[in-house]
Amino acid sequence: MYILGIRFQTVGKLYHFDASHLPDLIPGDFAIVETSRGVQLGQVILVVKDPQRPPDGAWKPVQRKATPRDLVLRQAWQQREAEALASCREKAKELNFLNVKFFAAEYSFDGSRLSFLYGLEEGDKVDLTSLKRVLQRAYHQSQVEMHQIGPRDVAKLLGGMGACGLAQRCCSTFLTDFSPISIKMAKEQGISLTPTEITGMCGRLRCCLVYEYEQYVEARKTLPKRNKRVMTPAGEGKVVDVFPLQQAVLVLLENGVTHTFPNSDLQPWDELQALQQKAQLPCPRHPEGGCNCQLLPAPAEANLPLEVEEQDDDQFMEFEGENLILSRPESRLAPEQTPSDKAASSPAERGKKPSTSRAAINKASVERPSAPRPPAPRPPRPRAERPAPPERTADHKPDRAARSDAAEGERPAPRRPNSPRQERLSKKGGTEPARGKVPKGPRRPPKPAAPKDDEPPES
Repeated sequence: MYILGIRFQTVGKLYHFDASHLPDLIPGDFAIVETSRGVQLGQVILVVKDPQRPPDGAWKPVQRKATPRDLVLRQAWQQREAEALASCREKAKELNFLNVKFFAAEYSFDGSRLSFLYGLEEGDKVDLTSLKRVLQRAYHQSQVEMHQIGPRDVAKLLGGMGACGLAQRCCSTFLTDFSPISIKMAKEQGISLTPTEITGMCGRLRCCLVYEYEQYVEARKTLPKRNKRVMTPAGEGKVVDVFPLQQAVLVLLENGVTHTFPNSDLQPWDELQALQQKAQLPCPRHPEGGCNCQLLPAPAEANLPLEVEEQDDDQFMEFEGENLILSRPESRLAPEQTPSDKAASSPAERGKKPSTSRAAINKASVERPSAPRPPAPRPPRPRAERPAPPERTADHKPDRAARSDAAEGERPAPRRPNSPRQERLSKKGGTEPARGKVPKGPRRPPKPAAPKDDEPPES
């Protein structure tokens, strides 16, 4: 695959095109290609060796190699651009578009498209439909387009002296693309944040802030930061300033004198303090002192002969400090034997001979930390059983009367003073009916049940 980098302006961005069917194109030749602004004539700058595939998946092809006639036609249309720009500014003034500034007019190489480049103040918006309609009637042989550009592109088109004093601005000389600039880049390089010193002619941050930014970042990684305590050959001090490109720092000593030291002569104060504190800590193997771990070589446990006779099933070895002892766990005692009985009994009484003497085991013992014995598992607690509810039979019926009597016995009877009318009625043996209710008369006797066929009716 033969990919070429083509440029359409003297100092412009490179665009990649596929020229596999035109292998005779070399850097310096002119070619005709199809772009978003129509058919354009560009110059081949370089051959791309390992290009990255574009997002849409394919490169646009080169139509053909430009001929001398195409170059002459392009020059002819370029001579008309100044006249078109002046006409556009005059029409915009007539239509009262005073806040719009037109900077350039560009024809395509064959004159089929005419593009006007304009700029606005930040935050302003304008509708140029009426102006575009007027210009389209004036230049009916071309398709008129309006394109808004940013302040950096405006500075690149106009050219002129740079803010730093150069005769030509960087963007007009060699910058083909604008990189994103942030205020952090100025801070990393120690540049004053005064707006007049970090902004360019376009009113944005200067493009030169990105030139040495990566070098400063890499150099600062090995240097201490400001206000850090460091140890120098002249004593302890505080970092006042950093010189990344010189790999040196300015240190304020305790006696009030400032001196510049290279990075190789500095030692971080916090790391030195940590090492000193670690050296003052006692040995973990000898917390009481008298450590000789560095004088004596560490013994290899695999090479130490430990002659111990075969242990019984009821005995096991255990370390107590630096001595090895034999003991029998209480869990292995017989049910009828208690720990006190075991302490009173001797090896001769039990009829068992210890595996080896205490002196021999202490002689062959090595320094080991005593490992804590795991606690014996506790037996599960018996759970309290709840009483089973009484069994209910088919004839079981709750004694509602007894429950109501018990409830009435618990509740105290309300005591309310009787009214004079209630007292008179109580003397007469009657009661006062409730309000809104008719007193009920005596209950009627129940009707007699119907006689059955086998029983005679009552007389």
